[in-house]
Amino acid sequence: MPHRRAVIALLLAFAASPALATAEHKYGKGEYAIILGGKAPNGKLSVAAHGEGDAGSENFRLSLMAEPGHRKLMTLDNVTDDNILDSAPDAFHAAWSAESRTVVVSFRSERHIVTLNVYAVDGARAKLLDGPDLFRDATGISADNAKDLDMRSSVPALTWLAPRRFHLTDYRVFVTEDTALADKLGPLGKASKRDGGGNTIQFSAEADGELLPDGKIRMGKPQPGKFEELP
Repeated sequence: MPHRRAVIALLLAFAASPALATAEHKYGKGEYAIILGGKAPNGKLSVAAHGEGDAGSENFRLSLMAEPGHRKLMTLDNVTDDNILDSAPDAFHAAWSAESRTVVVSFRSERHIVTLNVYAVDGARAKLLDGPDLFRDATGISADNAKDLDMRSSVPALTWLAPRRFHLTDYRVFVTEDTALADKLGPLGKASKRDGGGNTIQFSAEADGELLPDGKIRMGKPQPGKFEELP
């Protein structure tokens, strides 16, 4: 658990540090570097990164690997050079379930936006699932449409409680002209005035969830999370 708390703190830093540099890595030919937390508990699988070019971001992909031979099994969906900010392997974090049947991969898609992908792993295959989204559950607004609301940061973080049960936190910051979004969020939202006009709206929620046998995810009722003291 301390390691997972450290990872969550790192992800929160993505949202809080405006000057955080891009983490790059120049990959060697045929180099597939295991990402942070990428080794599965069963020792038979891992998640590894590979890219091209001096910055390592060209044709960047994450792959499911067979261990201990470190053999590529398949490329993971929804991680490409189009939606990553960093290329270094330790800028990507994997959280495997205890039985190595599910892996959650977190990474920055923008400077203050963290993407969280959930994959169901069956042998040599990893299937991208429709992941949990507490903001969508609370508002009916998808992650893509949330960016239209001038979303300045988004930091989801997942920790496993049991092989198929997990705890999810979701923290986001929006800038708006009015407080309508905060009114809609109720106890999950907090509004504060910005210097020069407008409002900062924080969304902070947490809930337990369960991965069902059919691959769908069932979430419990969101509860208010922690809010930051913003300038």
